[in-house]
Amino acid sequence: MTTRTNWAGSHAYSARDLVAPATLAELQDIVASEAHIRPLGTRHSFSDLADTDGVQVSLSALPGEVEVGEGVVRVPAGWRYGDLAAALVPRGLALANLASLPHISIAGAVATGTHGSGRRNASLAAAVRAVELVTGTGELLRLDRGHADLPGAVVALGLLGVVTALELEVEPAYELTQVVFEGLRWPDLLEDLEAVLGAAYSVSVFTRWVGDDVGQVWVKDRVDAGSGPARSAIPGAVPATEQRHMIAGMPVDNTTPQLGAPGLWHERLPHFRMGFLPSAGEELQSEYLLPWRHAREALAAVRDLGEALQDVLFVSELRTVAADDLWLSGAYGEDALALHFTWHRDLERVTPLLHRLEERLLPLGARPHWGKLFGAEAPALAALYPRWRDFLDLAARLDPQGRFRNGWSARVLGL
Repeated sequence: MTTRTNWAGSHAYSARDLVAPATLAELQDIVASEAHIRPLGTRHSFSDLADTDGVQVSLSALPGEVEVGEGVVRVPAGWRYGDLAAALVPRGLALANLASLPHISIAGAVATGTHGSGRRNASLAAAVRAVELVTGTGELLRLDRGHADLPGAVVALGLLGVVTALELEVEPAYELTQVVFEGLRWPDLLEDLEAVLGAAYSVSVFTRWVGDDVGQVWVKDRVDAGSGPARSAIPGAVPATEQRHMIAGMPVDNTTPQLGAPGLWHERLPHFRMGFLPSAGEELQSEYLLPWRHAREALAAVRDLGEALQDVLFVSELRTVAADDLWLSGAYGEDALALHFTWHRDLERVTPLLHRLEERLLPLGARPHWGKLFGAEAPALAALYPRWRDFLDLAARLDPQGRFRNGWSARVLGL
């Protein structure tokens, strides 16, 4: 077997094979015949989440097209968000939000609770109105909105089965402007966190945690809200006059346009263009979602560690995620502040920093992003999710033989 790795090259998969069924019937046969199986998307997880000692299954060969309904679209789960955008734009449709990368698979992003930003914008998983999957018994199952199991089957980490299609909520297409602000000071950010992170439809703050200068504030404003280019939305900050990358020294060609010209939703909501290599390439990533009520305490806790992070940190991003009702979502039950860390690919030095961060953040209710690196395990995590036991029961019911479990699920969920 040819060695395969995740996107960042930081984890080599141990699966004995990667299979790509061409039909649903073939997928059902594979699930029924394999003792251990894991779905594999665009490989953007940074741990052994998608690994197995059995086979990994890709959805890349399954046929399917977008099907448009009343306010929803049904889309093959293996598609990337950039591919879906290309199908929605000619139809005059849009998603409410996107992550920073359009390169990620829809099923993988939904399953791990991936998100964009915006005080009133929930995670990408919150747009799901129905899930279709092949369960651990080989059964084809569809769960629609209103079904008692759907909130547990959306952010499900690939532990209920192989998701084959998703129905997503859509709206009429819209335009946004994007402006990067510079010169924001930490005292101004902390004085009115709501004013900064709620200044526009989507706001991201990029920082390295040290000094008085915060860093960059990426402001994405919807044109249909009547706002136009945001020129004075951030207190004490000024708009950059040239295109910026959030990581110093990186080429700006792969970032989406920032100088205030309106563009369609899929051209402004992501930080990176579909046709370019995203982010820094060889890197590690971690992220923690904090209850909004503890936002200032969390920022102060990380600031205290700022100097210790410098040698291995590219940049951090602060984003906001609106509350949802999805059992394993980082924003389950209340709005969240997301603290993202892009690290140098140096696991030996990053790991102890994760433990130091978690010592400070987990007592504040921090929930790690499932697809990224963290140190917390099941005993510490269970208390953070009110529906934890309900999810474990659902996993046992839909995958009674444990085909989709792996070392990660044993360590992190106790499965």
